[in-house]
Amino acid sequence: MKTLYATFDGQVLRPEDPLQLPANTRVRLTIESAGEEAASAPASFLQTARAQKLDGPPDWSSRLDGYLFGEETEPHG
Repeated sequence: MKTLYATFDGQVLRPEDPLQLPANTRVRLTIESAGEEAASAPASFLQTARAQKLDGPPDWSSRLDGYLFGEETEPHG
């Protein structure tokens, strides 16, 4: 599968780059405006985590097991 960009001139789609296809090759097209591409892309894990505006202790990542499972651990210094 290959993604290509084209412009519709009112009658036909004109590819921005040459296609390496023999003449009269039948293909399947799915039409999506290029502007929709960024809007439909899923958010990354980091974007999702930041959007949650989570608040926690400063040693959260280094003492994760203690916070998740209630284990008593000495603070890291």
